[in-house]
Formats: sequence, structure tokens, C-alpha cells
Amino acid sequence: MAVTEATRTHTAGTTEPSCVSAGRAAQELTLKRGEFDLAVHLGLICAEPVTGMGRPRVRQQEIDRLRALPGFPGRLKDQVRTTGTAEGAKLLGVSPVRFTGLARIGCVSPIAFCLNRYRAVVWLYLVDELLAFAAKEPDLIGGRSPAGMRTLLEAGTDHRARNWRSRRTDRLLNRAEDPWTRAALQASALDPVQLAEVVEDPYERAYLARVRPDAAFGRPGSASGREAMERLMLADDPDEILWRRVNLTQELEQAREFRPAPRPGCDPAFRPVPARPVHSRPTPARAVRGRAAPGRRRDGRPGARAGTGRGLLGRIGLRGVGGRGR
Repeated sequence: MAVTEATRTHTAGTTEPSCVSAGRAAQELTLKRGEFDLAVHLGLICAEPVTGMGRPRVRQQEIDRLRALPGFPGRLKDQVRTTGTAEGAKLLGVSPVRFTGLARIGCVSPIAFCLNRYRAVVWLYLVDELLAFAAKEPDLIGGRSPAGMRTLLEAGTDHRARNWRSRRTDRLLNRAEDPWTRAALQASALDPVQLAEVVEDPYERAYLARVRPDAAFGRPGSASGREAMERLMLADDPDEILWRRVNLTQELEQAREFRPAPRPGCDPAFRPVPARPVHSRPTPARAVRGRAAPGRRRDGRPGARAGTGRGLLGRIGLRGVGGRGR
């Protein structure tokens, strides 16, 4: 059912476009709850900024715009269609072992995850990205595993969690303008010990925890599920840890110049900078002062991109052929 009232009037006589709840918006767009959350995260749906743990609200005019697009609702659902390892392997025509290997070295990167009944992480991949990768890199789909790929896997390489964290953080940074929120996003990847080394002031650490956006996709119903998600958020590679520490230091400098963190006895009220709409265009990665962190990509982020092309093959030496197919 569409919302008929386009605007609502305030007591002061001003008007603003009407908004509907996330559940109502998902219903009108024929999306499931997880599909709606992913569409907002990807910027396919422009949602109103929210604070705390609340779900986003969507303007009725945005819903009308999406419903008027060619191919609705099929195209929108295809854009947020995800798959796990088994189905992804079938989609590419490879074994689950080969698919997992491609994901571990960063040829394809997960966009989300869920926890199974055993609280184990199940990575989810965008179907559109898998199909694009298969069309761009047919040599990695069929035949024997290249020597470079086998070397990386034998060394225990696994960039799935790292790439997921990087993608999530980058998207949130693209629409976060408040300096303390930006610093909190960088801090979310560091464990308490690492965070205390970078942010020595306990009031600043408490404030970063207060303004940090929602941790991740999924809403686990048990303490063990929440703990599993919290562990997944933390950087576990030395290069990634160093990169997040450097970025956090930079963001903190700007946040402190903008306003100090609240302290006991001070007025905690502040006027935060509104977040950018979810569909806003990404901004270039900020340059790091001084020496770049090890493992840094040319665009300033650690890890490999999803669906990377010939550049990936050249960097990790997958041109060579050796060993049996994985």
C-alpha cells in the first residue's frame, strides 16, 4: 500500500517530505529485510540518516522513484541477490574448493555474512560481481590453478574478512561527515589494546564507542553470536592494523580541531554534522601523511578489490600454470 500523504505540517507551519519506516519501504519495494538493508548499504536506496541502532527511514518520493525505474522490481532484487560458497561455485562452474580459494586470495570479495546454527561465519557474495568476474577472468575459472594462486593458498592467505571490513568501512566513510564518526569507524577495527595505544584519553575512547555506527549486518539473538560478529570486525593482519592506526590518528587530529570529546562536568550537547545521503558519490581516499603503510593499495586501502582484473593477476603472479586444479 502506497503512502498517499506527501508532506506533513509541523506546528511552526513548515513542511517536510513524508518518510516511511524501513519495514514499510521494504514492503513497497518487494524486498526482504536483509535485501533492503543491503540495498541501503550499497547506496541503491537513498535513506535518511539515523543515529544509534535505529533502522533508516525512506522518503516516499524515493520509493516512487525506484518503483518507476525500468525492470522494477526484478532489477532491484537482482542487484542485491547474494549467494554462499556452494551456490557461488555452481554459478561459476567450479568446485567449492576452487571458489573458496578465489575468495581467499581476493579475486572475489564478500559483501555480507551470516552465522549458521554453529555460529560459524558464512560469507555472502553479490551474484552480479561473481558473474562480472567470471566474464573478465575466464582463465581463473577453468583449467589448473595458477602457480601464484597455489603458493598464496599454501601460505594460508585469507583476505575474506579483511576485504569485507575494508568495503564496509569505505562505504560508511563515504557518507560520514562528522569527524568523530569518521574516527569511530577507523577505531572499530582495532582491539582495546591497540585502540588504547592510539587514543590514550579514556574520555575520547568512550566517545568513539558512543558515536560508532552499527557494527555489522545481521542481528544475532544470542551473546555468542554477537561475540562472533565483534571478533570479525577486528583487524587481524599486521598491515591492516597499521593502516587503521595511521588513519585513526589522522581522523582524531581533525576531530579534536572540530570539537573536543565530552567530559564530566561539561555540557555533552553538541551539534553533529549531518551524514550524507546513502546514495552520495564516493569521495577519494585521503592521503596519509608520511610513509605509506605496508600493503597499501594504489587507492589507499588494504586488501584486494572484488572482481579485480588483469592487474590482480600481474600483482600476485597468477599467470603461471602449475599443479592440479583446485
